[in-house]
Amino acid sequence: MSLQLEHVTKRFGQFTAVDNLSLSIPESEMFGFLGSNGAGKTTTFRMILGLLDPSGGKITWNGKRIDYSTSPLIGYLPEERGLYPKLKVKDQIVYLAKLRGMNKQDSLKELDYWLERFKVPENANKKVEELSKGNQQKIQFITAVIHKPKLLILDEPFSGLDPVNVEQLKEAVLELKDNGTTIVFSSHRMEHVEELCEHLCIMQKGRPVVHGSLKEIKRSFGKKNLVIHADYDLSFLTNSPGVIKSRKTAEGIHIQISGEEAAEGIFKEIAERGFVRKFMLEEPSLNDIFIEKAGASYE
Repeated sequence: MSLQLEHVTKRFGQFTAVDNLSLSIPESEMFGFLGSNGAGKTTTFRMILGLLDPSGGKITWNGKRIDYSTSPLIGYLPEERGLYPKLKVKDQIVYLAKLRGMNKQDSLKELDYWLERFKVPENANKKVEELSKGNQQKIQFITAVIHKPKLLILDEPFSGLDPVNVEQLKEAVLELKDNGTTIVFSSHRMEHVEELCEHLCIMQKGRPVVHGSLKEIKRSFGKKNLVIHADYDLSFLTNSPGVIKSRKTAEGIHIQISGEEAAEGIFKEIAERGFVRKFMLEEPSLNDIFIEKAGASYE
């Protein structure tokens, strides 16, 4: 079941929020949407869910439009969390799961599993307003996945969470993917997308500036990063052949180079001068690619 977006556009009056976006999101994969606020990510999600109609183009899942008949197969974690603060967690989950076609017994069984999984079984009978922000986020996540959706859309799932909760949620998301769920998620954090996704789309002002498989995007970029730590001044490397830009660090230097072959010449230069503690050639980061393609630093 692949998700297809063909020439999708969304206008609000004179403003174009999403501009001619075409994507294919493979089944049972995790697909990342990156872009700063206002890039068009949430608008795209709302169109995929059928909450907004596109101004142009079409969206299909498994060849069909998404509507109420597909709703039990889809999970959605919105960026603006929407739980009822005065309701107990258990009552809320049962109610929301019922809207997805689940009976009470099954939803309570799933809830127990997830609360144990997130190490918060005591939260079942608490009101949402009594929970910490991180635990509210976990409950919101459970509401999105309790009915075992085939397509899961997560809008900024890790925002505002501490590192321990981020790891717990990441593990849960990866487990769902391994069980065959197609997951589309947006993030402000490049490293999350880099770590979790095989395919991605970086949006800027409603348009995709980078789109495709992460491996291919990095390979086609060509440039590499070089991290060198040594006990002497390395600033002379700034003028070496193949060096595009450099940045001094407390322990040495970070250099962007035109390709692997430039690293060889640099290594010869520094090896003659003394002891090198670290010499590491790295793939370009998504941030490097974004800066080049979008002409601006991310965020």
